[in-house]
Amino acid sequence: MNILLTGASGFIGRNIAAILSQAGHRIVPVSRRTGFDFLHMTAPSDWLHHLRGIDAVINSVGIIGETRQQRFAPLHRDAPIALFTACAKAGIRRVIQISALGADEKAFSAYHLSKRAADEALRTLNPDGLILRPSLIYGRGGGSAEFFLRLARWPAMPLIGDGQQALQPVHIADVVACVRRGLDSPAPGQTIDIVGSETVTFATWLERMRAAQGLAPGRPLSIPAVWAIRAFHCLRHVHPLCQPDNLRMLLNGYRADPAPLADFLGRAPLDFSPALFFLDAQEALSWTTR
Repeated sequence: MNILLTGASGFIGRNIAAILSQAGHRIVPVSRRTGFDFLHMTAPSDWLHHLRGIDAVINSVGIIGETRQQRFAPLHRDAPIALFTACAKAGIRRVIQISALGADEKAFSAYHLSKRAADEALRTLNPDGLILRPSLIYGRGGGSAEFFLRLARWPAMPLIGDGQQALQPVHIADVVACVRRGLDSPAPGQTIDIVGSETVTFATWLERMRAAQGLAPGRPLSIPAVWAIRAFHCLRHVHPLCQPDNLRMLLNGYRADPAPLADFLGRAPLDFSPALFFLDAQEALSWTTR
């Protein structure tokens, strides 16, 4: 198939492109590196001529924190809705939206609300569209994963409160496997939560990251949530991940039943192994099928 892939230079997009190209598909990459600016692609007419000869569309654009140049509304909502509208006009029914776990009726952050708006538009415009909502994604090359790996190396592990926030991390290989499954065997109108089969606490996740890097158990440093939020208001100008809303999302915790994902893939999510922190999707799928 000829597949238009937005966010092709990002962590998720790079891994999708590698796996689908290996499977014989032709990828048409859309990203800032290929001369596209989502800020100027917020009308269906901006997309229609790019859809000629396209069989399927995958939207993997996403930012975890806003900067002066990158804002949630145009990147997560306006441009994707314009793209989905153009797909409907062009008769392209095979559309996959990479959303996020928590982009549902309980969403409260600007990040989740912008993702949810695009999800709802796709459901309205294209009943056959597939919406994938990953939890915390790890694997080689992931910005948030590398951020937490660095955090885990600190002599004292910074925990928010008691560090017992629940996580269901999922490897990038499972995200890509869902995309490929959606292309090969379309499942009209589904929304799939992509989560790991195991629920761990934030403290445990940092300890696993320490162990994977050959470090001894760290000394926990408990930081009251209110202090951490105040600190993030300052740190957000230093690192895009240090957004107060990101901290609130962590405190809120997001969990989902992994059974629908297993039914969709025809297998359970990958079991955790320390080696997976340092493998991309291609490497992980090859390593786990040896």
